[in-house]
Amino acid sequence: MASNDFASVAMQFVQHYYNTFDTNRNGLAPLYGEASMLTFEDAQFKGVQQIMQKLNSLQFQQIRHQVIKVDSQPSVNNGILVFVTGTLMVDNEANPLKFAQVFHLQPNAQGGGYYCFNDLFRLNIG
Repeated sequence: MASNDFASVAMQFVQHYYNTFDTNRNGLAPLYGEASMLTFEDAQFKGVQQIMQKLNSLQFQQIRHQVIKVDSQPSVNNGILVFVTGTLMVDNEANPLKFAQVFHLQPNAQGGGYYCFNDLFRLNIG
């Protein structure tokens, strides 16, 4: 991977992830694999089925993510570590919530593209 290709891949993934999350949450399933893990606040979910159950159980009708900053680094086995900070608006709430999220992307075994191997999400409250 060229020296700055990882940053481009990271930005493309982030844009696709949050656009999909905000418009069609079920569309996130192909971005995870059976060995993937999501840590959402203090709870952990492993595999596509558990991750999607958690994401679909979130108690809001509408959400809009606004990404403020994306930092990325190349990682082991041609992976990419991605750190995102931003705000999100849920339903008709007046005040945005701040969040941080980390994605560890790994190349797809079939070649072409990446999937999310690790996903850590935390609201920044207080």
